[in-house]
Amino acid sequence: MGIYQEQAKVFKAFCDPKRLAILEQLRDGEKCACVLQEPLDLTQSGLSYHMRILCDSGIVTSRQEGKWTHYRLSPSGRSYAIKLLKELTTPNSEKEDTCSF
Repeated sequence: MGIYQEQAKVFKAFCDPKRLAILEQLRDGEKCACVLQEPLDLTQSGLSYHMRILCDSGIVTSRQEGKWTHYRLSPSGRSYAIKLLKELTTPNSEKEDTCSF
């Protein structure tokens, strides 16, 4: 069941309107948490909560600079999410029907 929990983190990252808005903001490049917070009308703790989910999924990466955290989209996270979605939504090749009626 562990692999499914890891895969679910990717989809959890995409299933909230605030997180989608954060991803939209990050499409323009790396942003400091202080810059993300205001236009999204999030408290510091609210932004931190959403960023933890995005970072845990691998879709976003972060780096510290002094007291501020800077976030950016992760190319490898994007590739993994695309690959995962394709794998999960592509039917398996023709299999022998083992069901007997």
